[in-house]
Amino acid sequence: MAGEMMRGSRKTMKVMVAMDDSECSFNALKWALDHLFVTPPEMGTTVLAEEPNPVEPDMLVLVHVQQPFQHYGFPAGPGGSAVYATTSVVESVRKAQEENSAILMSRALQMCRTKPNVKAETLILEGEPKDKICNATEQMHMDLLVVGSRGLGTIKRAFLGSVSDYCAHHAKCPILIVRPPKETAVPTTM
Repeated sequence: MAGEMMRGSRKTMKVMVAMDDSECSFNALKWALDHLFVTPPEMGTTVLAEEPNPVEPDMLVLVHVQQPFQHYGFPAGPGGSAVYATTSVVESVRKAQEENSAILMSRALQMCRTKPNVKAETLILEGEPKDKICNATEQMHMDLLVVGSRGLGTIKRAFLGSVSDYCAHHAKCPILIVRPPKETAVPTTM
């Protein structure tokens, strides 16, 4: 198993960061890169291939889950009949989702390039984000799941649902929830 390979006296770390288009997820990725993937001073920016035991990079999986597009809608007007989207509309929406996901993951990968000791890869799934993220961590035998938090209060979290809250209770690996950075207060003058 890849996670069992040894780097000196420690195993290679496998971390998954859940990504969406919110700044909260990018804050979580930045936190993970800054605190979990510290470049050893002897490593510098390159690893020579002729070294007898080159350092195995840690693995970072950036996961993004697209919500499935509903092929129908329920109008609020009288009649209550379902309206189905045409195939061309469904394909247009699906293509737009794929393009947005590619842009999102490209931005995230660009952030990862600052760490030479990290092997980053992307994973784009479709379905309910909280379920897909938890399943992916289990199937890929991740050591840690990192998610961002929007900082919802207890009541909002109960009504709106929270991916980070769900993952905290259902993921089969440890989870790190990165809260949004505190706003820096600007002093006011009187």
